[in-house]
Amino acid sequence: MIAQVFIDGAAGTTGLEIRERLGGRPEIQLVVLDDQDRKDPGKRDEALNSADFVILCLPDDAAREAVAMIRNERTRVIDASTAFRTAPDWTYGFAELEPGQVTAIAEAGRVSNPGCYPTGFLALVRPLIRAGLIPHDFPLSVNAVSGYSGGGRSMIAEFEGADAERSTTAYRPYGLALAHKHVPEMQKHARIVHPPIFMPSVARTYRGMVVEVPLPLFAFTRKPSVEALENVLRDAYRDSPVVQVLPADVPTIAIEENAGSDRLAIRVFGNDETRQARLVATLDNLGKGAAGAAVQNLNIMAGLDPTAGLVL
Repeated sequence: MIAQVFIDGAAGTTGLEIRERLGGRPEIQLVVLDDQDRKDPGKRDEALNSADFVILCLPDDAAREAVAMIRNERTRVIDASTAFRTAPDWTYGFAELEPGQVTAIAEAGRVSNPGCYPTGFLALVRPLIRAGLIPHDFPLSVNAVSGYSGGGRSMIAEFEGADAERSTTAYRPYGLALAHKHVPEMQKHARIVHPPIFMPSVARTYRGMVVEVPLPLFAFTRKPSVEALENVLRDAYRDSPVVQVLPADVPTIAIEENAGSDRLAIRVFGNDETRQARLVATLDNLGKGAAGAAVQNLNIMAGLDPTAGLVL
């Protein structure tokens, strides 16, 4: 069976990346609208309702509008926006997050693609919370830095435009009001009591991401060792072709480590004398953090090889 797929928002950064991963695959037929037809409400409505799968690469309000336009129960949707990531009637599209998550995605009619920052955060902490090594009511914090492509066209123009006011910026923290839209997603899917203190930043590199969670192990009830943390994470991802737990035998980590791939790498750094640890994830904000996850979810929903089209 050939799956018909319509990418609504195919001209955007994430849409272009998804289209690249789906191009040339004989089991996928893309429903493509030219520039003129994309602006035609009737043509767009037809595409949304005729495709087997719709991938939404739109702002939140536009994604909600697109979902409301789908009037049949046959068309299945993957949404890459923030609009439905905490919605109870949508399946969270992080295949590696929980036991049984792949089955849930395979059977779902509506799947919300995870955010790039939450992907790193959840991959690091959710298995440890599930195992009881991190208390679910502990006040966590997460530091993260992303390539500027994560900000879409406006941020790309800011860093690359000849007349951009801050085009020479090397590194910039943001989200300083502690109200980033990814925080509710992190809290809900980590299943923690308190929202984490989220400290995002952007660096002058096009793609790539480092997400880090510091852990004061001495403050935890069970006071786990660094080795215990790593063992739980290795067990959680032992069968995953996408998520890797790597040895913490490197002196530094580059933000570009997994740029251009759909992998997610995890390392556990720590000091058993001070009872402190640093959980570090590297991924591509446009790969496993966006387009790669959407394609992985599409593959699962369509009954195909989950890694087809991915760069691993």
